[in-house]
Amino acid sequence: MMTTTEAVKEQDSKTYTKEDIRQEVQENNVEFILLEFTDMLGETKNVELPIEELDLVLDDEAMFDSSSISGFSEIQESDMYLVPDLDTFLILPAMVDEDRSARFICDIYKPDGTPFEGDPRYILKRAMKKAEAMGYTVNVGPEPEFFLFKLNDEGYPIRKMNDRGGYFDSSPKDKGDKVRRDIMRTLKKYGFQMEASHHEVAMGQHEINFRFDSMLKAADNIQTFKNVVKDIATNHDYHATFMPKPILGENGSGMHCHLSLFKDGDSAFYDEDAKDGVSRTMKQFIAGILHHASGIAAITNPNVNSYKRLVPGYEAPVSVAWSHSNRSCMVRVPTTRGKGTRFEVRNPDPTANPYLALAVLIQAGLEGIHNELDAGEAESRNLYEVDDDSVPTLPTNLKEAIKALRKDPVLLDALGDHTSKAYIEDKEAEWTEYSLQVSKWEMDKYMNN
Repeated sequence: MMTTTEAVKEQDSKTYTKEDIRQEVQENNVEFILLEFTDMLGETKNVELPIEELDLVLDDEAMFDSSSISGFSEIQESDMYLVPDLDTFLILPAMVDEDRSARFICDIYKPDGTPFEGDPRYILKRAMKKAEAMGYTVNVGPEPEFFLFKLNDEGYPIRKMNDRGGYFDSSPKDKGDKVRRDIMRTLKKYGFQMEASHHEVAMGQHEINFRFDSMLKAADNIQTFKNVVKDIATNHDYHATFMPKPILGENGSGMHCHLSLFKDGDSAFYDEDAKDGVSRTMKQFIAGILHHASGIAAITNPNVNSYKRLVPGYEAPVSVAWSHSNRSCMVRVPTTRGKGTRFEVRNPDPTANPYLALAVLIQAGLEGIHNELDAGEAESRNLYEVDDDSVPTLPTNLKEAIKALRKDPVLLDALGDHTSKAYIEDKEAEWTEYSLQVSKWEMDKYMNN
């Protein structure tokens, strides 16, 4: 895992060859190689090798035991290969005792040389290939939010926010400005194109925006972003959490995803002849996402706590509808037109596995285009104030979402048989574990009965 607040060599996105990598490793006195990958639940994992094993890594021969990795293989078929994506090569800063390390983000392969079907990165690549087969490329701009909490004397987080600031507040109300600046400085040195940072609505809540990118690069960036945020926060004596709803009565943290679609270099979402500038293709793509919204939620809102954010009154979407500027809907179309035409999916939260979340969103959207689904008219009402059944709503808990996923063949196909089965089993177990807990609220409410 990346750990730095020190100076990092500025590296622009580029295509690397094996010889490029060998040369940079030698010039920078690299001693260790980190091979990163992501498990089914979205946790970043890594294996560290000494630099003497670089040729083994570059020859795709780095093996690891996957039997203890969530969503991977059984003990009897646990040997897997970490195959580095050379374009993710990155020289990391000096760490302990001035050691230098390099990082690769890896794909997972089986011993027979085929991709492991449960690798989240492979699942997203399959979705991207489906888009390419239809002539499309997809770009994504994610907006992950996070909270900063204080640490106790032993370095563990406590339930006290780092400040009591609000939306767009400045110092001294905003006490996270220095943390955000350090995060932005570090991310720029990792090749991110930064756009803005600010204090969010809730106390202790923050957002840092970075530029859109291709689906795969965006998912990789989300994982890198989360690691850097947590590391920089710790160095400022704070704990960063991407938990969707850590504070009762406050807005939760989302990870809004802005999606744009291109064909032959032009926006497939823009229609200059349409009254609203939105193409039929875009409305069909939106319709696909709305049609599969309940099952998608099991992936984009993956845990028990996720659904405590998706409640009326806290700016998170509840209604399965689309709009132009209406933020009470699950999908919103910003005013930008031309090549910047896009829509924002507002329900995902930052605990989602980004590879799986983007895979199900794109597969559902492409299904909408393929079947020419109808998204209906854009919603103009404030749906937080609509108290009827005229607009469908997102699941109210993880159990409902998993039930919807289990019945959705399009999403199950997007995940593949291996991950579908493992994911549903894991989340059903999580719901059962949660259901057996007795909370403080229950004790306070019912103890005197």
